[in-house]
Amino acid sequence: MRACKQCSFISPDDVCPRCGSATSKEWQGYLVVIDHEKSDIAKKMSITSNGKYALRVR
Repeated sequence: MRACKQCSFISPDDVCPRCGSATSKEWQGYLVVIDHEKSDIAKKMSITSNGKYALRVR
């Protein structure tokens, strides 16, 4: 799996399907957002949609 360098979304693609930025194999932490509107962590990370996200991407 790879994480987007811009939005931290996790996917198997070389280019992020959400924002179109490059992805990286080097990432740490795993966050699953089920309800981004009620999640404090999603608000702090500026996440605007549900899905799988990396906490840190290099």
